[in-house]
Amino acid sequence: MLRVAVPNKGALSESASAMLNEAGYRQRRDTRELVMVDPDNDVEFFFLRPRDIAVYVGAGTLDVGLTGRDLFLDAQVDAEELLSLGFGASTFRFAGPVGDFTSIDQLEGKRLATSYDGLLRAYLTERGINASVVRLDGAVESSVRLGVADAIADVVETGTTLRAAGMEIFGEPILKSEAVLIGRPGANPAGVDVLIRRLRGVLVARQYVMMDYDVRKDLVEQAAALTPGLESPTVSPLQNSDWVAVRSMIKKSETNRIMDELYDIGARAILVSSIHACRI
Repeated sequence: MLRVAVPNKGALSESASAMLNEAGYRQRRDTRELVMVDPDNDVEFFFLRPRDIAVYVGAGTLDVGLTGRDLFLDAQVDAEELLSLGFGASTFRFAGPVGDFTSIDQLEGKRLATSYDGLLRAYLTERGINASVVRLDGAVESSVRLGVADAIADVVETGTTLRAAGMEIFGEPILKSEAVLIGRPGANPAGVDVLIRRLRGVLVARQYVMMDYDVRKDLVEQAAALTPGLESPTVSPLQNSDWVAVRSMIKKSETNRIMDELYDIGARAILVSSIHACRI
């Protein structure tokens, strides 16, 4: 069986399980379940702390895992990113007391508190910055006020917590993170190709919709330029020989703009439908 690690709690847990469910895999109904077998797909799921997933995959105990890119890189294990999953976006950044820092060059010789010491040490080494790293498990933003650190490196979403602690972001992002699928370099366990193909199908289905419309034959080229599809739109004859029906995949985010432009050139009966699953 393919052995897959899934976050058991936290921000990534619900989205990861939902994506696997959309991909056709059975998921647990009780959050207390730590192991679940999907015999129909020959997969065994292990629900683990997100921070531990990279460790198990890197050691070869489990075949693949869904976790955050920040947690994966912080673990510094023998694994690689196989696929970005499009959810759980976050940014890892430096922050310090308002007015104290404007660039990372000012971190030389300073104390930096973080929950991602592996990731931060690698970043500082790569840029030749000599700073002391203080590892904390949580409440990193309080470390400066308590005298433990001069600045921090942490995952930032809205920045509200930082501002409440009298801090501000400075410098470029250390890392832009999201949920990823990771696996061992060079390994290709049975079932992993199908898993990746299914997850890619979910990503496409979430990002695209199917658009159908009718248009006069002499306007097909103009219409097709607006809806080129992945390879080419499908064009079918209608009972009225002067008109054709066109079907094409388009990006969901561009739906209304494309509908307006199609209508302006003369297309009619423009319909949009969701894609529940696909293989590209």
